[in-house]
This record gives sequence, structure tokens and C-alpha cells, in this order.
Amino acid sequence: MPSTEDLCRTFVEKAKAVSAFVSEISSEEDALKYVIDLCEKKEACQLLASGCERDLSAKAEDLCDGKQKKVITAPGLKKALYAKLESRCNKAGFDCIKSGMRDHLAGVDIGLTYADYGIAETGTLMIDCPGEELRLATMVCEFHACVLPKSKIRKDSYAVEKMMLTRMKKSPNYMAYITGASRTADIERVLALGVHGPLELHILLLEG
Repeated sequence: MPSTEDLCRTFVEKAKAVSAFVSEISSEEDALKYVIDLCEKKEACQLLASGCERDLSAKAEDLCDGKQKKVITAPGLKKALYAKLESRCNKAGFDCIKSGMRDHLAGVDIGLTYADYGIAETGTLMIDCPGEELRLATMVCEFHACVLPKSKIRKDSYAVEKMMLTRMKKSPNYMAYITGASRTADIERVLALGVHGPLELHILLLEG
């Protein structure tokens, strides 16, 4: 049976091989700081509707100008931790949301989530997403930051088989397997990142 240290080492190697950014943190407070710092460094994400460069009606102009502030979403955070994140976002001038994701599809900068398990063999994150808000948080943000406790890293998918069988009996059921940033090579077989999801995946390995 591989040690936690060995599993962590393999996970980091495999995750980095698929363009994930991996950092170690010692507390949940570090995760909040990481996300705020990341958001401060990046340009504001703004997905403009086609035609925004033309002369438009007042209503259409409002639609194109709808995303003016950076947005961090964290629908799965515990109440106390979310309150801390929200406070820090307010000080930094960011919007912080945990619901109503469909109203922010014009551009969400960072999604903060927690992984249920990590698969060392492939550097994959497993996130139980029974609700739409959490599913959207992993898909429509430009940068996805995910906290993974080192104790939750398993050797391969067979090591989480029992958990998967239990989860499959629940309804609604949706388990996301995330390996690296979103990518595709559909267009002339040229690899492109961020086409169908986050441009970057940041994995925060939590001690304990």
C-alpha cells in the first residue's frame, strides 16, 4: 500500500503533466488568500455578446456592459468559510457569489471548490456535484481553484469503487472527474486550452 507521501508525489507529477498548477497549503485560510491573490493578478474575464462593437439599443448596451467586476464563486464552501471569502472579496472590490450562477454567465473569473477525492494514477480530481451551482462553478469559470486534502488522494479509480457505488444510489447524482484544464484538439488537431471550460486548473493540496 503506497504511503500518503508517495501518492501525493505521484498525483502532483501526473497533474502537472496535464497543465495543472499545484500548490501546497497548510490551512483553509491559505486557500482563500491564494484565490484572492490569483484574482487580483488576472485580467477581468468578460465574455462579450456578438455585436457589442456596434451601435446598440440601450437594453442591448446594458447586456454588453453587464460584467464590470471580477467574480469569484464558491457554492460548496461551508457558511463560516464563505463569509470570510466574501469579506475579503468586498475589500478587494470583487463580487462573491454562491448561487445564481446562471445570472453570471457573462464571465466568472474564479471558481473555488473542494475535491472529494484525488486519483494519483492520472492526477484527477473527483468532485461530487449533485446541484447545478457546483457543476457550473467547475465549468464556466475562467480559472478553477480546487482544494484537495492530501488524505483524500487514492492510488487509482479502483480504490474509490466502494464510495462510487454508494454515491450512485443517491439522487440526484453527478460526479465530476477533472484532469487538468479544459482542452480540445477538434480544430485541425491543434491543442487549445480553455475552449470547453476553465483555462487554468489550480490544485491546492491541503495538509491533513
